[in-house]
Amino acid sequence: MSPGLKKILKYFLTAAITLVLLWLAFRGVHWGDFWEALGRCNWWWIIASMATSMAVAYSRGCRWRYMLPGKFSRRECFDAYNVCYLANLGVPRSGEIVRCAMLSSTGRISFEEAVGSMALERTWDMITALLIGVAMFFFTRFGTFVKEQMWDKFAQSLSFSAVWLVFGVILLALALLWVIWRLRDKSPLMGKIWGFFKGLGSGVKAGFTMKHKVPFFLHTIFIWTAYVFQTLFIIYAFPDVGHLGFSDALFLMMVGSLGWFVPVQGGFGSFHFITALALTSVYGLSQQTGLVFATISHESQILQMLINGVISLISYSVLTRRRKKGSAA
Repeated sequence: MSPGLKKILKYFLTAAITLVLLWLAFRGVHWGDFWEALGRCNWWWIIASMATSMAVAYSRGCRWRYMLPGKFSRRECFDAYNVCYLANLGVPRSGEIVRCAMLSSTGRISFEEAVGSMALERTWDMITALLIGVAMFFFTRFGTFVKEQMWDKFAQSLSFSAVWLVFGVILLALALLWVIWRLRDKSPLMGKIWGFFKGLGSGVKAGFTMKHKVPFFLHTIFIWTAYVFQTLFIIYAFPDVGHLGFSDALFLMMVGSLGWFVPVQGGFGSFHFITALALTSVYGLSQQTGLVFATISHESQILQMLINGVISLISYSVLTRRRKKGSAA
């Protein structure tokens, strides 16, 4: 099979997954009530959420700039990030390649160096998400839900103490890590897994040893805090979920990020499905309420990405023409 045909099939596969997830999420919805609920939203809070999303994109561009060996302006990094988001709306996971290619095209950095800085950035995003995930179990309603509705019932069904189960899982995990380490040079699969863990360790070390580590960590804190407020503003915008608070926004932000992680175009379907599922299973809200919330949250972000992406494409083309004129002179 040719590489071109593989890309076409992959694109149509992700599109099919998107349609299936959208169908699963919206089946049984009463559209009259759905549009009526959308009409009751406070659009000023939605605009505030979109503005927060734009601030996140700018902060991400600034943070990435600190990890690049070449000298780039905030505008260049901001434009690269916006075009990255725009590209992901068309082809999943293509944006990371696009933004690295945009900066490497300036001749001030190689494509490999840009990819390395991007990998470092993603490593710290993963670490931050894991830390937030742990905090979520202790400080949000989701933790109570998991403990009372899942863990306690599961533990009661066991014929032995759940402590032994936890102990066994820890031992199994350690044994698995030892096997991966032992076979890292003999098995290509184990080598890739070990390389992933090794890369995480290198990323952590690089974060603490980089020249601009203080602004890097400040931007990281701002980015993930802004994500929570972005979700909180959508809660304020929709009266049917107005009783939820900051800790709930933290939980819904993490759940929504899983929807964006699924390799489909722009998170369509996956974001709606998983967010609505969380609101119905954890908070006991109706499917329609969950879908209205998911739609407001997702489509406002999509609109912001489209606006920023088009503006940055124009900005990037202007900078490119200026650069070419300067080199010709």
